[in-house]
Amino acid sequence: MVGRTEEAKTGKLRPALFVVPTDTPGFTYTAIDMELVSPERQFQVFLDDVRLPADALVGAQDAAIAQLFAGLNPERIMGAASAVGMGRFALNRAVDYVKTRQVWSTPIGAHQGLAHPLAQCHIEVELAKLMMQKAATLYDHGDDGGAAEAANMAKYAAAEASARSVDQAVQSMGGNGLTQEYGVAAMLTSSRLARIAPISREMVLNFVAQTSLGLPRSY
Repeated sequence: MVGRTEEAKTGKLRPALFVVPTDTPGFTYTAIDMELVSPERQFQVFLDDVRLPADALVGAQDAAIAQLFAGLNPERIMGAASAVGMGRFALNRAVDYVKTRQVWSTPIGAHQGLAHPLAQCHIEVELAKLMMQKAATLYDHGDDGGAAEAANMAKYAAAEASARSVDQAVQSMGGNGLTQEYGVAAMLTSSRLARIAPISREMVLNFVAQTSLGLPRSY
């Protein structure tokens, strides 16, 4: 968890990271019911006069901001990778379907009304993958500034491409796209989540506008 402690030199309050065991006295949490199908759960957390030992502190006392920001680039890169995977999975299911589903002895994938949207989604997903790979390469080489720009762009592009790909997959498969048999419908909420977390598309646009384009800060 992120808390605040007095800075050793100035006495000012600074962010600090702590590990809080779930059985700590005063620490309670309640699961939030979600429509999202996911192995992870969301919780409402309450802290009532929680006391922690010194060894609960993560890293240096005055370095929490640096420690927090150190995890942002890989978080966005992993988010982009997950979104790319969802988009590819949905497109693969849709392509297999439109290749085999026939109307009047012709596969429905032969019609541009289905072929073009799927092709466009494929292009967008693969472009997002390339930016994700660029971000990962920059991060691996220690270029934090370049990685930050690429990671945010990759996360944005992958999330948008994934959401469109899943939606188009369902649309291409018609009613079958909403059945459990094809495994795509459950991804409608998952792909939508990618546009919100771990950073919203709007905050990515703020970052790119400010750092990449040099525009005045808007928030």
